[in-house]
Amino acid sequence: MSTPVAVIGAGPYGLSTAAHLRARGLPVRVFGQPMVSWREQMPAGMLLKSTPEASSIDAPQPGHALADFCAATGEGPFASDWDLVPVEAFVRYGRWVQRQLVPDLEQVRVVSVDRRADGFELKLDSGEQVGARAVVVATGLSGLAHLPPELAAAIPDGPSATGAVSHSSQHHDLSALAGRSVVVIGAGQSALESAVLLAEAGAESVRVVARGPAAVGFGVPPDRQPRLRPSSPFGNAWSLHALSYHAGGFRRLPVPARRYLVRRVLGPLGAWWLRDRFAGRVQVTQGRRIVRATVREGRPVLALRGADGQGGELAADHVLAATGYRMDLAALDFLGQGLRTEVVTRAGGPLLDAGFRSSVPGLYFTGLPAAASFGPVMRFVCGTEFASPRLARALARAYG
Repeated sequence: MSTPVAVIGAGPYGLSTAAHLRARGLPVRVFGQPMVSWREQMPAGMLLKSTPEASSIDAPQPGHALADFCAATGEGPFASDWDLVPVEAFVRYGRWVQRQLVPDLEQVRVVSVDRRADGFELKLDSGEQVGARAVVVATGLSGLAHLPPELAAAIPDGPSATGAVSHSSQHHDLSALAGRSVVVIGAGQSALESAVLLAEAGAESVRVVARGPAAVGFGVPPDRQPRLRPSSPFGNAWSLHALSYHAGGFRRLPVPARRYLVRRVLGPLGAWWLRDRFAGRVQVTQGRRIVRATVREGRPVLALRGADGQGGELAADHVLAATGYRMDLAALDFLGQGLRTEVVTRAGGPLLDAGFRSSVPGLYFTGLPAAASFGPVMRFVCGTEFASPRLARALARAYG
């Protein structure tokens, strides 16, 4: 017997989607470990870049915002734009939402999803086979870590937290790199905050390498936001306001424009509160890109070159690539090969209709995979407010 909807993933988008589906009376089974990416792929001590207002998981009924969690548990308070939310507190908030709204979460892994005559067949690592008329992929960042090809070529066995080169998603405890020289690749919040946490955890030296000539920068505090521009969860700006509150129009833009905006808007920039912790602790090499990477006697060596043609080599005990995440359908290997080939992609992600349905009837995507269709707000928790009600409404119409 098939359930109407299966949701794969139990992070903010999976939990929010499931809650909205149930509010519409649609039976749903939800699979995954609660908040697993936030628990295991982000370093201890990290603070959310987003404000408390932009950090609530959307629910169909009041009482489940971050402020409600604070009131119920005594954490925080996380209320104003000056309040910083530790990742550990956010994980506890997400698990609180799960217990409140998705108490029957099935903490198993979906091994495969394949088409069948009346929908889909899911195989679980428990051995169970589940039928579903529709499937929502809400797996977050899992499997989508991006490593520049120049670094990947130096490590045929892939990145590793204990090897010469790693991705930032592979570290939960950065104190494991204490006493070592570390080069961090990237200029976004993940790179800059990881560099600070490494320095504070006792790394011998930390250097950030960024391609742009002035790539390392930090935002402005709340009291210095432009007052004559509209507000958004990410700051005051016309573009941020439009992308946050009118994401439905994003999918109508030309493909090159969408690809550009997803990568550049809300792009590499450190949080305003990180500047003082960064200065004096982290060295910076800007305007240099990696042209080649090698591993010599267990130590990574980077060949760098700038726009002026000047270069040189940089060696360290470890290279940490904080180079973000890229949507790659092939990385979602739980989707059967035949199923993946049927999914039409545009602008670096699945082509989705207004209800988040892909070109495969019954197969829906939300969160990061939806950014190519609905814009960069889908990379952030506050995007659940836009995505979940629309996705649930579309599914209820089709399968309710």
